[in-house]
Order: sequence, then C-alpha cells, then structure tokens
Amino acid sequence: MPKKKYKFRLFSAVLATVCIILVGDAVAPTAAIGNSMYVWWAIMLIGFFVPYALISAELGTQYPSEGGMYTWIKKAFGKKWASRVAWFYWVNYPLWIASLADLITTMLMQMFGIDMEIWMVLAIQVGYIILITILGMLRISQSDWVSNIGAVIKMLLLLGIGVLGFYVLFTKGTANPVESWHDLVPLASADGGIDWAGLSFVSLIIFNMLGFEVVGTFYDDMDKPKKQIPQAIILGGILIAVFYILPSFGMGVGTAFEDIETNTGFLDSYNVLMANAGFTEAAIQSITIVAGGLFILTLISNISSWNFGVYSVIAFAAEDGMFPKSWKKRNKDGVPYMVGVWTGIISIILAVAGIVLAYIFPEWEDLQNMFWAFFDLSLVCLLLSYIPMFAAFIKLHKKGQQVKNGYWVKVGPVMRWLMGIVPLFLLGISLLFTWVPEFNMEAIEGNMTLIVSSVVCIVIGEIMVANMVRKDRRKKVARKSR
Repeated sequence: MPKKKYKFRLFSAVLATVCIILVGDAVAPTAAIGNSMYVWWAIMLIGFFVPYALISAELGTQYPSEGGMYTWIKKAFGKKWASRVAWFYWVNYPLWIASLADLITTMLMQMFGIDMEIWMVLAIQVGYIILITILGMLRISQSDWVSNIGAVIKMLLLLGIGVLGFYVLFTKGTANPVESWHDLVPLASADGGIDWAGLSFVSLIIFNMLGFEVVGTFYDDMDKPKKQIPQAIILGGILIAVFYILPSFGMGVGTAFEDIETNTGFLDSYNVLMANAGFTEAAIQSITIVAGGLFILTLISNISSWNFGVYSVIAFAAEDGMFPKSWKKRNKDGVPYMVGVWTGIISIILAVAGIVLAYIFPEWEDLQNMFWAFFDLSLVCLLLSYIPMFAAFIKLHKKGQQVKNGYWVKVGPVMRWLMGIVPLFLLGISLLFTWVPEFNMEAIEGNMTLIVSSVVCIVIGEIMVANMVRKDRRKKVARKSR
C-alpha cells in the first residue's frame, strides 16, 4: 500500500484500459487473416471479449486486491494453482518486452531506410528496456499521464488508417474484394472444404483482447473502485472494439492480405494507403516517420501501463511464499520494484542473446525475426495463465455476492457455465493451433522451436511450484509444532 493516496479518475482508468489492451503491433497480424476477419471478430467479441470483460469486472470488485488473478485463483483453487498462474503470467512478460524491443529497431530501420550496426541495435533495445523498467517504479496513478497520452496516440494512429481506408475504398476500391461467400466464412477453403489452419487466428484475436484483469489491480488507487472498475472495463471495451476493427478494415482495403507484413504492416499500410490517396512521396516519407515515432511511444506507454498490474500479481505470490522472497519488496509508494528489476534484467538478457545469436548464426531462420520468436512463446505463456481464471469464475460466482456494492453479473447457473466454458474452449483451441497450425508433420516440425520452448517453460514452472509448495508445507508444520 502506498503512503500517499493518489487520485485515479474514471477518465484515466478508461484510457489506461485502452492503453493496456489496445495493442497496435497486433493489428497487422489480425488484418492478415483475410476478409473472414470480420466474422472472426464478431465471434470472438461475443464468445470471449464480452464474458471476459464482465468476469474481470465482477472478480475485480468482489475480490478486491492488487494481487489480481493470483488472489482470484487462490480463492477458488488454492496456492498451487495460483502460483502456476503467476508463473505463466510473469514469464510471458519479459518475452513480450524483448519482442517489442526488437520491433522498435525493425521499425526504425523501416522508417529511415537504413541497416543498423549490431551496437546500435543493442543500444536501442537495451535503452528501451531500461526506460520502461524505470517507469515501472511508479504506481499507475502516478504515471497515468503516460497511459493517457499513449491511449490517445494509439486511437489517433489507428483512426488514421481507418479514415484512409474509407477514402481509398470510395475513390479507388479495395485491394481485397469479396469474390465469394467463402471469403467471409471462417475455416472455409476455396474448394468448399474446411481449412482447419484458420483456427490459428483465434490466438491472435484473443491476444488483442487481453488485459482487463490488470484494471482490477488498480483498486487501491481509485476513489470509487466498485463503480470505476466496471465502468472503465465496459467503456474501455467499447473503444477497444471500435479501434481494432477500424484499422484492420483500413489495412485490408489498401494492401493485399498476402502482402501484409505481420511485424511491419502498420507502417506499410500507412504508406500504401497514402500512395493510393494521392499523397506526394515527400509527404508519405514525412508522415511515415512521424507515425512511426508516435507508434514507438505507444510501445513505451503500453508496457508502462501493464507494469504495475503484472508486478503486483507477482509480489502477492512472493508474499505468499510462492515466488522468491526478495520479489515482494516495495518502495515507499507501494510499488513492487524488485519484480521490475528482475523483469528488466531477464528482458535485457533475452534481447541481447537474440541479437547476438542472430548475427552469429544468420542461416538460422527462426533467429532472423526475433519479434515472432519471442512473441509466440510469450503468447503461449499468457494464454496458459488465463485458463484457470474462467474456471475460477464458475466456482466463485456460485458462492454468491461477497461485496454488496461490488459489480455482480446477474446470471443463472446455465449462463454462469456458458460464460466460463466458452472462453475456456476458445483459449484451448487457440493454444492447440498456436502450437500446431496444421495437422501434419511438416507444420509440427516447422513449429518445433516453439513447442520445445513451451514445454521447457511449463517444466520450469512445475519445478518452481513444487519447490515452493514443499517449503510452504514445511513452514506450516514448523508453526504447528511450535
């Protein structure tokens, strides 16, 4: 708990929600799905986004705690499962930070048309990680200006792609016309069969929707958290849905789906749309540099908004004996800074190792795009951390309302189960097809690096959890004997 109570208004809470969940770097991979993305978005909004938002609002106010998901899972299934969730929730984070560090240098080279020397790449990526680690030493209520600015910039940049898309559509048409109903139907192949590989898109869309539970960790920073948390989640959710679909549409209008680069598609789409709209080459170059610079600022604000939520979950686990003892240390404002320090160190190690290995082994294809190498593993770990949350909702909602004035989803047993099971099913599908995009040996062999690294993360997590559980039991036995 901080010594001083910082005021965190609803306006800032809504923008923080937008900043956390609206991830600009994930729009291009989603747009690359094709015309069926619109139906996919509709399915995922109804089947995952809405129940996830409502569940986060309920658990965040019925079981208020900066521990967030750790607290909720512990209430439902005990320390062991809560610590598993905390492990996956944390381990995804330095991987994600490392992937964004790589994205920044890739974008800078694209913006200025240059190739960087290895020392420049190292300096920029390490500098980015150090900066967001320092910002992580502040409470969300102290750094709300970062999330506020980041959210506004994100919405303006994504709005720009959407507006340009509409202009090009009405003046020159679309680069991806709908030629048959198969183009709009998820999983439908051109020959009328089923394209199961389309299920690999589910994980991309789900990733674009994650982060509502972080808002629950802001409980102690809000004046009226029982009202502000659900309001921030619902209002932020509406803005997020609009500003994901709009730029995806714009990218689809301007660039052929097969030509969308999943890690640089944001700037590519701006370039193509501006060219189609009649912008001069000089104007395109200038706007691309400005848009790219602003986009990089959003990558800073995005992580700084997530920092406090992730750190708080892990600090609570440390206080519970399920993470290293030193990780529970907090500064005078109540921020678990030691978690941030170690997260920064691991992120730097990952980024530096990726850069060095890519230069030493240029023939190893997986190392030539470190964004996806880190991002895919980060995605797997993040998805694994959410599975128990929906199961916890089913169990905890059955117990009834715990806080009289807290948000409560008024549903019966059938709807309660549907709200928990449908998102669980979608998470399971997304995990399976992230590991195995297609059911053949070629696809499995092509994804072997991800499969093996996922198994390694799971095994390390189980070893850590088992060790911490043994220590916890010994402490309990010692207390009883005393």
